[in-house]
Amino acid sequence: MPTHTIGQIAQRVKGSLVGPDHLTIHAVDQLNAAVEGCISFIRDNRHAKQWARSKATAALVSAGVELEPGAGRALVRVDDADVGLAVVLEMFSPPAPKPEGGVHPSATVDATARVGPDAAIGPGCVIGKGVTIGEGCVLHANVCVMDDAVVGPGCELFPGVVVYRLCELGSGVIVHANAVIGADGFGYRPAPDRSGLVKIPQIGTVKIGNDVEIGAGACIDRGKFSATVIGDGTKIDNLCHIAHNCRIGKGCVLAAQVGLSGSVVVGDGVAIGGQVGVADHFTVGDGAQLAAQAGVICDVPAGATWFGTPAHDLRATLREAVALRRLPDLIKTLKKTSTQDG
Repeated sequence: MPTHTIGQIAQRVKGSLVGPDHLTIHAVDQLNAAVEGCISFIRDNRHAKQWARSKATAALVSAGVELEPGAGRALVRVDDADVGLAVVLEMFSPPAPKPEGGVHPSATVDATARVGPDAAIGPGCVIGKGVTIGEGCVLHANVCVMDDAVVGPGCELFPGVVVYRLCELGSGVIVHANAVIGADGFGYRPAPDRSGLVKIPQIGTVKIGNDVEIGAGACIDRGKFSATVIGDGTKIDNLCHIAHNCRIGKGCVLAAQVGLSGSVVVGDGVAIGGQVGVADHFTVGDGAQLAAQAGVICDVPAGATWFGTPAHDLRATLREAVALRRLPDLIKTLKKTSTQDG
C-alpha cells in the first residue's frame, strides 16, 4: 500500500487536524485491530471510548465527538467520519486488476457487435449479435453479453456476469461477479387440465440507469412485457433478487438478500435492509426505510420507517414487541388476581 502523512490525509478529506502533521500512515483498520501507523475512524462518543486502548496512530472523528489525540497521535475532525473514510480508502486502494485494452484472443465477438474505443474485453468473453459495448468499458473474464444488448460507456462487468438479450445498461454501471441481468421472470400458471404448469413467455427487457452498482450473485429478471427498471445511482447488494417488471427509483440502497416480487414499485431514495421481502404489486414510497427482515404485504407510505413481519410502522411494532414480552407476567398476575377473587 502507499503511505501518506496525516497532514496529507487531512487536506484530502478537508478536515481539521489536531496533532502533528508529519505522522506516517501506511494502512487503514478498525480501532481494536489497528497498529502503529494505521488510521481508523470514530463516528460517535460510544466508539470514542476505544481510542485510549487502540494502537492506531490517527483517526477520523465525526463532528460532536469529544476526544483529544494524546501524545504522538493525531485526530482529523470531519463532518462525517464514514464519508471521510471513503476518501481515505481511495487513497490507500491498490489499482484494480483489469484486462488489457482491446479484445483478448480467447474472446468471441460477433462480427455485428460494436465495441467502443478503449474498451477491454477479457479472456473467454462472449459478445453476441448486434451488441453495443460503449467506450471505455471493462469486461473481465468470461462475461457473456447476449444478442442486441447494450452496455453503456464506462461500465465494468466482473467475471461471470451474464447480460441477456435486449437488456440495456446505462453509463458507469458496475456489475459484480456472477450477477445475471435479464433472466426470465418467474411466470407460471396451472395447465388447464391440471397436468402441470404452463410457462408464461417473458418478452420484456431490463433497463438499468447510470451509475448503478449491482452486487455479486444478484439477479434482475426481465419483464413479462415492457421492462424491469433500475433508476440512476441505485446500489444493489450481493444476492438480491429483483423480479419481473419491478421499477426501482433513483438513489435507492438495497442490502444483501433483498427479494422484490413481481411488479413491485420502489420510489426514489428508498433504503431497504438485508433479507427484506416485498410481495408482488405493492409500492414503497419515496424515502421510505425498511428494516432488516421486514416482510411487506401492503403499500408503504413515502418517508415511513417499517419493521417486522408483517411489516408495520417501526414505533408501533416495537411497542407491540414490548407488550408481547410482558404478556406472560400479565397472565400470571391475572391468574393470581382471579384466584384471590375466587
